[in-house]
Amino acid sequence: MNNAIEAEGLTKQYGSHRALDGVDLSVGAGTVLGLLGPNGAGKTTTVRTLATLLEPDSGTARVAGFDVVRQQREVRRRIGLAGQYAAVDELLTGRENLVLLGRLLRLGRRGARARAAELLAQFELEDAADKPAKDYSGGMRRRLDLAVCLIASPEVLFLDEPTTGLDPASRATLWRMVQDQVDRGVTVLLTTQYLEEADFLADRILVVDRGRVIAEGTSDELKRKVGGERLEVSVADASALAGAAAVLAPLAVNAPQLDERQRSIQVQLPDGMGALAAAATSLERAGVSVEEFALRRPSLDDVFFHLTGGSAGRQVTEKAEAAR
Repeated sequence: MNNAIEAEGLTKQYGSHRALDGVDLSVGAGTVLGLLGPNGAGKTTTVRTLATLLEPDSGTARVAGFDVVRQQREVRRRIGLAGQYAAVDELLTGRENLVLLGRLLRLGRRGARARAAELLAQFELEDAADKPAKDYSGGMRRRLDLAVCLIASPEVLFLDEPTTGLDPASRATLWRMVQDQVDRGVTVLLTTQYLEEADFLADRILVVDRGRVIAEGTSDELKRKVGGERLEVSVADASALAGAAAVLAPLAVNAPQLDERQRSIQVQLPDGMGALAAAATSLERAGVSVEEFALRRPSLDDVFFHLTGGSAGRQVTEKAEAAR
């Protein structure tokens, strides 16, 4: 597969802070790479470097076949960039925003209006096309922002936390629209702190922390790093947690993990139905009142805790939970 984005050994220093510390990455044409990491991990710096807004201190990168330092104009002609906040003129209508940029990009008056109409339909903004952008909802504004990024039909699209602050329904709508672009052959580099967003959209995921790539793979590959499926048991009374953990501990691969707030225990068991049956039987014999007894696959939350430790993982998990 041809790579639409390639970077090797990218570094960027701000005083004593090393924002990028030898970042390597590659994104196949027509695929989505999710760049996942806590605040300050280097995600936005990576995007800004690849989009020619920053020059790296060292290392090389090519986007759409062109060097991001020596051939900046060629790179800019082939990319679209959506930052963390919608960059549209709120005094103009949605249509006017698109037509203005089309004219600036020399599509011509007729070409700019035709492209604007096409994008307004594609992003379900026709009914609001002639309303000022200041009257748009957050989700509509983000859709308009994405449409603006696509006015010149870019080969590569950089999305830096595109759904920050959106409600779940608006996020799901934007995800579908991003996937539509990928189906049309656009390559996407997506930075996000929403774990389910990377899980849903990304073909491959890069986990970064403190300016370094600490893991790479598909969602399933990263989850396998954490281990196999885990048994999750919820008890009726928090006072029964310790007793339930004591019952499960002899059957477990490692020590049970207790969550007193959720009155739950997670434990990794040996593979096979026999281990599950033994756990259920042991809890029943011990008289533990169980509200829920279920197998749970590792999630990207678990990957974060495993790879970056509790503090980094918690930042991402809390942001994801706050958006639900």
